[in-house]
Amino acid sequence: MDILHAILLGIVEGITEFLPISSTGHLTITERLLGYDINDPAITAFTAFIQTGATLATVLYFREDIKRVFIAWIRGFRSPRARNADYRLGWGVIIGSIPIAIVGITFKDQIETTLRSMWLVAIGLLVWSAVMYVTERYAKQDRSEKQVTWKDTLFVGVVQCLALVPGVSRSGATISASFMRGFDRLTATRLAFFLSIPALMAAGILQVTTHASDIGERVGWVPTIVATVVSFFVAYVAVAWLLKFIAGHSFKSFILYRVVLGGVLIVLLATGVLS
Repeated sequence: MDILHAILLGIVEGITEFLPISSTGHLTITERLLGYDINDPAITAFTAFIQTGATLATVLYFREDIKRVFIAWIRGFRSPRARNADYRLGWGVIIGSIPIAIVGITFKDQIETTLRSMWLVAIGLLVWSAVMYVTERYAKQDRSEKQVTWKDTLFVGVVQCLALVPGVSRSGATISASFMRGFDRLTATRLAFFLSIPALMAAGILQVTTHASDIGERVGWVPTIVATVVSFFVAYVAVAWLLKFIAGHSFKSFILYRVVLGGVLIVLLATGVLS
């Protein structure tokens, strides 16, 4: 892989990972436009691995929250009297991460082959845009982070599995699921961040352990590391921006962007401009 391509893909990953517009979908489109075989296991592994850069940016940004929740979880585990909202959130993240781990491992081959389709990216963008619109408009959004339970995160975790389809968007899926449970926009977005950490880190580790030789031989570790580092810095800025943005805005602009992109993609595929 050319270093300039690696930098571009790192930027795309960093910007789109936590926005509800599908980072995998955008990476798939960009990789295809750059001439790469999106069904190549090496490209699939590269795509999953550079997401760890964005994940580490999330860990750094929420380091104090993660530390607080972890300490509360340890204390609550030792003493029932110390079981507060942070303790419940800690268990919630653990339980909410189980569904995507099971589905990801069970259907690993299908995810890396059948689901790597440009048509699926387009359909995922359009269909989930409708879900995002309905859930944000009609959900109550009157629950806060202190009210999160393991049942809530389990539900969100199950819906997160749909993000294995490119175009759906992991953050889009988790945010919509949180709306269904009645959480406000800030809580829904923070839950998306918290649940992304184990999911993306596990996916990156799994790909690098099973396809390390493919990455080294057909992509190259230097461009892979470059793309990961770029995604780290860009994602950190994107996380900070998104949290400020949702404080006073809805997700309508993201939904409109998804619909336009999905529509353009379908036209390009239907006319043979993009194979």
